[in-house]
Amino acid sequence: MVNPGLFSGNKSVNSVKVSFRIPYFTQWGQSLLVCGSVPVLGAWNVKRGVLLSVVHQGSELIWGGSITVPRGFQCQYSYYVVDDKKNVLRCEMGKKRELILPEGVQSGQEVEFRDLWQAASDSLPFRSAFKDVIFRQSWDLSEATVGDNHINFEPEREAVLVQFKISCPNVEKDSSIYVIGSNTKLGQWKAEKGLKLSYFGESVWKAECVMQRSDFPIRYRYGKYDRSGNFSVESGSNREVSTNSTRNDVKYIFLSDGMLRETPWRGAGVAIPMFSVRSESDLGVGEFLDLKLLVDWAVASGFHLVQLLPINDTSVHGMWWDSYPYSSLSVFALHPLYLRVQALSKNIPEEIKKEIEKAKQQLDQKDVDYEATMATKLSIAKKVFAQEKDLILNSSSFQQFFCENEGWLKPYAAFCFLRDFFETSDRSQWGRFAHYSDDKLEKLVSKDSLHYEIICFHYYVQYHLHLQLSEAALYARKKGVILKGDLPIGVDKNSVDTWVYPNLFRMNTSTGAPPDYFDKNGQNWGFPTYNWEEMSKDNYGWWRGRLTQMAKYFTAYRIDHILGFFRIWELPDHAMTGLVGKFRPSIPLSQEELEREGIWDFNRLSRPYIKRELLEEKFGAAWTFVATTFLNEFDKNIYEFKEDSNTEKKIASKLKTCAESSVLLESEEKLRRNLFDLSQNIVLIRDPENPRKFYPRFNLEDTSSFQDLDDHSKNVLKRLYNDYYFCRQENLWRQNALKTLPVLLNSSDMLACGEDLGLIPSCVHPVMQELGLVGLRIQRMPSEADLEFGIPSQYSYMTVCAPSCHDCSTLRAWWEEDEDRRLRFFKNVMESNELPPDQCVPEVAHFIIRQHFEAPSMWAIFPLQDLLALKEEYTTRPATEETINDPTNPKHYWRYRVHVSLESLIKDIDLQTNIKDLVRWSGRSLPKEEASGVDASVVAALSVAEAVTVLSVAEAVSEKQKFSSATEKPVLVK
Repeated sequence: MVNPGLFSGNKSVNSVKVSFRIPYFTQWGQSLLVCGSVPVLGAWNVKRGVLLSVVHQGSELIWGGSITVPRGFQCQYSYYVVDDKKNVLRCEMGKKRELILPEGVQSGQEVEFRDLWQAASDSLPFRSAFKDVIFRQSWDLSEATVGDNHINFEPEREAVLVQFKISCPNVEKDSSIYVIGSNTKLGQWKAEKGLKLSYFGESVWKAECVMQRSDFPIRYRYGKYDRSGNFSVESGSNREVSTNSTRNDVKYIFLSDGMLRETPWRGAGVAIPMFSVRSESDLGVGEFLDLKLLVDWAVASGFHLVQLLPINDTSVHGMWWDSYPYSSLSVFALHPLYLRVQALSKNIPEEIKKEIEKAKQQLDQKDVDYEATMATKLSIAKKVFAQEKDLILNSSSFQQFFCENEGWLKPYAAFCFLRDFFETSDRSQWGRFAHYSDDKLEKLVSKDSLHYEIICFHYYVQYHLHLQLSEAALYARKKGVILKGDLPIGVDKNSVDTWVYPNLFRMNTSTGAPPDYFDKNGQNWGFPTYNWEEMSKDNYGWWRGRLTQMAKYFTAYRIDHILGFFRIWELPDHAMTGLVGKFRPSIPLSQEELEREGIWDFNRLSRPYIKRELLEEKFGAAWTFVATTFLNEFDKNIYEFKEDSNTEKKIASKLKTCAESSVLLESEEKLRRNLFDLSQNIVLIRDPENPRKFYPRFNLEDTSSFQDLDDHSKNVLKRLYNDYYFCRQENLWRQNALKTLPVLLNSSDMLACGEDLGLIPSCVHPVMQELGLVGLRIQRMPSEADLEFGIPSQYSYMTVCAPSCHDCSTLRAWWEEDEDRRLRFFKNVMESNELPPDQCVPEVAHFIIRQHFEAPSMWAIFPLQDLLALKEEYTTRPATEETINDPTNPKHYWRYRVHVSLESLIKDIDLQTNIKDLVRWSGRSLPKEEASGVDASVVAALSVAEAVTVLSVAEAVSEKQKFSSATEKPVLVK
């Protein structure tokens, strides 16, 4: 490697001119520059990079520039889009480019690097989901012949060496990559005479060819030769390389042609929470080792992916509230609920085996009994631990696990001990342990402590959870199935993470979501919001650690509520509902801004506006009781809340006291809802940290406080409302996401998908596209404002499409919920003027599921409940019982269990064949053992005429892919 610090851009007798050329369409005021690892390219300081100039070439903008370097020069570089002050607006994704001058380049010669912009989506095939799972068997690198970078070229006056380079991550073993084209050196479009490329590792293929200047321009394409001798040429228009006929100094052209253009890969998957799985071996709940059966069923059904909900420990309250999988006790620890106790030891005593069998009978219920299952598993695990603790804790396997995980494992075990000792996770009740320190931790987990065995038990459980999930994850990879995890947006306020890292959280706030499809009153999840400023000080180390941990088991993940990385809906700690919140970060309305618009009565606008007429309307005859108990009359017929009732939590507490005293004239729930409505009857929310800053209340026009304003104030506030929610924040939120999301994406090589449902800012989808994040599309929740139902055939490729998800009703339940909506769907989507069936019969499910299989989306992922709707015998259970979550109920019990075991599903060949046929005919990829040829069982099930047609089509496709003679040419765009 040449020392780059010795050289500058000044031309010398031993210098070589290096030129860069890249097509890229920019907006007005934008430019491209190249920046690299050496001083002449800015040493990764973009401000010092080399600005490129632009020329128009047809409809394209071609950017170019050059530097002078010594012979033997090499470096890394990337392209950037910048504004007129060289501020980075966009940068290339993926790996840095390598620039290595060939040994034979002579002084005074020019080497031109012709590149294509590396978009984030280009790097997706190199994520572990594809590289290590889907394409794992495609190319055995250990047997590949890897080329070298040595180039033999004696430059003549009219000769130019062209190096072709293409990336092709999905190449079957014993296949080859060729380039064919209009030049004789490229076979004049004849595959057998084309230029064969050599493999250079990491899916890169290269070959050099010496051309004469008279040969240019050259049109060409890449293609594959498979082991059967079939040649498939890449799709799209011809590629072209030309050279300036007036210049003779360019002797080398290095083409970086991006990805081989093929039909985009599309796959399918199944989604089910871990706790919902049922098997013949489990104890009342799905267990990690059950994933092996689920993978077997997925492969038999033609699926490449299994998606789970979060699997982290949520044992905060010690009761069924802990069934909520998004409220983590620890973002690193796995949930003991999913432990298979039978697999803890090969030497389980007979009495414990009998206890396990008895528990299996008792816990085999319709739904998960969270508390009984947890208690049973921990009780059995403790007995097995007592028998073999010394053997396990002294084993090399455990020691390695402990060494790799002690950073989170020791605080987790200590927290669990303290939680159980003090009988609460509320650390304010822990005395001197309320505040974490490393010294206190080491004393708690010391081998000399009286409770060391309890600490070790938590180590032991996590160790076995790790072994069992790792076994399932390895099994899935070998079967070609992606395990997709879930990254929750929040953690519980009483968690290990907030105890150890309180500075990373805003503990006096809660996260949630504004009113949307899921809940017209908004949601309050109760998690503290993040202190992003503090997190940034170590480059978001806590997040990076989470992703590193997930990547041990998963090859893809879902980013829960990805909107939270742009901005989060922040609520005060005293709020119970999700309506009266504000976005963080956001640009508030200043008092000066409002005063300039003639808005000045800030107390009137930011305090609950309660008139006697409103009380009488809401509470009827009980209004005097409400006014006396909860309110003070501070002006004639104008009221305000008393000090002991001026927040939602205070209202709820006081109501509970009144209920216990039997003084309520109406139901507690109805009174609470109406009192909350009173407290939310405001127009502006005053910032608790800066009283001169305000935020417009969501849906402020729905309040009587707004309706009683004069017309001028209404017009001003409506305009400012629209500006706050839909205009002024966009750049701020974009910049916020571009600080945080790349850290997540670069922390692992998992495939990342973002749950982008809800109130979506206009900056979200462009940023997701820029970062290569796959979005989510649910048909009943279209992002287009003018559509009632999404149109799967119009979804973009970079999406996951699904008919439902865990946060809404299943396909069957949705169909039955609303007769008028069902009629509109049947008429407008299914294009039938008949009356729809009252229930989601298999024919309806088949139509909707087929729509999603056929969508252009990269992934079609289906809740298992929706797939079971394809067969009548699985629809006997009431559809409403299949619901996983009710977002409107913060205390929802997450306990749904599939009513059929995995073993039974594996035996159900009819259902597997039905699903597999949908996968096959939609053009989606099948697992390797399922993908080749036409399935004989399918042909056998068809009529004779249909079978002949299918086989004819298959043969025609095979023939079309063969490039057989000089007289036959591929369809080319010239």
